[in-house]
Amino acid sequence: MLELYLLKFNYQMKLLKSLLLIICLTLIPQTMSSQNSIYDLSITGIDGKEIKISEFKNKHILFVNVASKCGFTGQYEGLQKLYEKYETDGLVLLGIPSKDFRQEYSEDQEVKKFCEVNFGITFPMSEITSVIGKDAHPFYKWLAEDFNFKPRWNFNKILIGKTGKIINTFGATVKPTSPRIEEAIIASLKK
Repeated sequence: MLELYLLKFNYQMKLLKSLLLIICLTLIPQTMSSQNSIYDLSITGIDGKEIKISEFKNKHILFVNVASKCGFTGQYEGLQKLYEKYETDGLVLLGIPSKDFRQEYSEDQEVKKFCEVNFGITFPMSEITSVIGKDAHPFYKWLAEDFNFKPRWNFNKILIGKTGKIINTFGATVKPTSPRIEEAIIASLKK
């Protein structure tokens, strides 16, 4: 009888430990550990200069993997409007050109010229960068490993709050000026 009681007690303790672990994991803020803060990252800009994410500390960042030859390329126009509308409120938009989906020019200067001539892009952009797989930029590896988020196509959007926490992610079909994105940005800016 005592053995049955102990067996049942051990089983209940294991369930309780599992439940506590699940609760703790959901309460941990969605930020990189202090050893790997998002603000420790940098990326090479489209002009070859280093862009330190720490320069955007206490700002809200919208990361967007972009491409010049995609059916969603027209979203550049909405991204520029979004940037102009909220930049003075503390929003940084960072465009990440990527050839991962085979819809980007092969040279950074081609991308830069295309964006400036066709869309008047003024927001910061990186050099052509991998966003998926083993060669993905550390930011995208972090998203994949810690949050199970991988861009499935171009123009995925990741909104990061001023503390480095992920606010929300948006797929390629969600337009930059859609109410979903603007409401998330406005709510984030109020915090």
